[in-house]
Amino acid sequence: MKLNKILFFVAITGIMVACKKDPKIQDQIEQQEEKVTEEKFDHVVEQFADLKILRYQIPGWDNLTLKEQKLVYYLTQAGLSGRDIMWDQNYRYNLTIRKALEKIYTTYEGDKGADDWKAFETYVKRVWFSNGIHHHYSNSKIKPEFSKDYFSSLLAATNTEVAKDVYEVIFNDEDAKKVNQAKGIDNVALSAVNFYGPGVTNADVESFYAKMKSPNPDKPLSYGLNSQLVKENGVLKERVYKSGGLYGAAIDEIVKWLEKAKEVAENKAQGDAIGLLITYYKTGDLQTWDDYNVAWTAATEGNIDYINSFIEVYNDPLGYRGSYETIVQIKDFDMSKKMSVLSENAQWFEDNSPLMDEHKKDSVVGVSYKVVAVAGEAGDASPSTPIGVNLPNANWIRAAVGSKSVSLGNIIGAYNNAGGSGRLKEFVHDDEEFELEEKYGQLGDKLHTALHEVVGHASGQLNPGVGETKETLKNYASTIEEGRADLVGLYYLMDPKLQELGLVEDWEKTGKAAYDGYIRNGLMTQLIRLDLGDDVEEAHMRNRQWVSAWAFEQGEKDNVIEKVTRDDKTYYNINDYKKLREIFGRLLRETQRIKSEGDFKAAEALVEGYGVKVDQALHAEILKRNEQFTSAPYSGFVNPVLVPETNENGEITKINVTQPKDFATQMLEYSKSYNFLPEVN
Repeated sequence: MKLNKILFFVAITGIMVACKKDPKIQDQIEQQEEKVTEEKFDHVVEQFADLKILRYQIPGWDNLTLKEQKLVYYLTQAGLSGRDIMWDQNYRYNLTIRKALEKIYTTYEGDKGADDWKAFETYVKRVWFSNGIHHHYSNSKIKPEFSKDYFSSLLAATNTEVAKDVYEVIFNDEDAKKVNQAKGIDNVALSAVNFYGPGVTNADVESFYAKMKSPNPDKPLSYGLNSQLVKENGVLKERVYKSGGLYGAAIDEIVKWLEKAKEVAENKAQGDAIGLLITYYKTGDLQTWDDYNVAWTAATEGNIDYINSFIEVYNDPLGYRGSYETIVQIKDFDMSKKMSVLSENAQWFEDNSPLMDEHKKDSVVGVSYKVVAVAGEAGDASPSTPIGVNLPNANWIRAAVGSKSVSLGNIIGAYNNAGGSGRLKEFVHDDEEFELEEKYGQLGDKLHTALHEVVGHASGQLNPGVGETKETLKNYASTIEEGRADLVGLYYLMDPKLQELGLVEDWEKTGKAAYDGYIRNGLMTQLIRLDLGDDVEEAHMRNRQWVSAWAFEQGEKDNVIEKVTRDDKTYYNINDYKKLREIFGRLLRETQRIKSEGDFKAAEALVEGYGVKVDQALHAEILKRNEQFTSAPYSGFVNPVLVPETNENGEITKINVTQPKDFATQMLEYSKSYNFLPEVN
């Protein structure tokens, strides 16, 4: 599971091979990249549409041994090698469209000062950012702000050809939503995401996997995680992602670099885990996937770690299929030591939670927590990245073996150093709320991330005989799980235990700042991401709204949260933080019950009743108030570029970290260097 930044998304990754002895390549590097010193590091690259592009550093890089740097380099190369998989998973025409857009972008010699060309440039960058033609967050198709006639003129001027149906889909209303989570529709049939072939329906998916029984019912396999489900002559079949199967050419490149990584693994446990991942990629066997996750979860020693494969299921309307994702991490020893107290006390948090006794774990095992510096990301983690991750996702592995939780420290730091306070001042209720946020807000965010990942996702258990959450809660599974983890964090953010553990100097003020920020965002500021009239559809946005709206309603009688109108502007003011914590506790108890019992109707009522619909008058007001701010509501990252130096024998002697010149340069370099899939797969 991954936690997304409350107000902004970010993303990263990088790699470009260079040889010390090749002056041509070295010249290209010098032209395309800028070395940026610590003293004058600028986190902001550029801004367009609703997006801000940032950059981040890799602290501690020079303290790694050459062997460790090689491991990072090989793992990031493996990650980028699968980059195009994500593009194809997102939509069947994405690779075709991207290649046409990039040909126009790089070869057009006409008027580049014209408004139409600028609109085209913006469209290309938006498509790059979203790994396809659907918005990375709203899931709606990105609408070009240039005409079909202008696009036709660009195609003609650059001798670029696209099929008629591909041309039309850029402009028409077909495949309007990448993921459509609306109630009462066939979510699979009406989602453009390329996890399912034409003609496949919700009923097809449910019936297909209902027939699959795991060899050990107590250790259910993740059926559907690594395949596309299609109909051939009316018969359903899986196209498995593996060497020799779907995406095989890119997977072979991933395997090539993973094999190099295995050779420089820090220890046997890490090397054995990488070996199992290689076997999984070669075979597509889901039992091997579980074996790998058990080994990977147990491999906690070393300075380097990684996430790699088909993992998160947010892009599947029914929650079966994993999007390709990779994050390469370097341990932040100082911060990890400070925050390890959370994992060490995981059982205390479980024992003292407001859950029903039968839903608590008797023994919380193997929860490891680290603050890390990201060194590279790709796929579903880039350009838009999470700020925290807890894996593996299989409930039985969490219960039997444990989990790994990480906070992406340098990503959070880059985000915090790239923003301003103007929007905050506009939406806080009063000076006290502003001052609390300014002084304690960042710490509150970090602690909520940590509690969400370490304690939240590791807590609770399913009732005996209840199926996996994706089967019982279906299209509501992701938002229920994310809301449940958020609620665990919220409940403990106002607990003196945090001060007792040495994590805060003032637990009450830190908790108040965190509560203020969550309610402010859940009921107001996250609406700047939506167009007027839109429903809330993204899982994390839904969970923040249903948590906040339910809490507001429950506290109305006692005026726990007060809705204030002043100068025709709306604010929310928390009058009783203690009672709000009690409300969060009740909702946590109920949300865990829903998950533990697999209560679909209750999940539907909670999400649809509080998390989907938007007060249109309030939304219009929020959008109007936000017009004064030029800062984009979403952020993403270009990625540091790891450049190896080699000796005359071709052996790596050093790896340098540089920064790309700009977003377009990096995207074009990626398309050139990691182009392993055909346009149609």
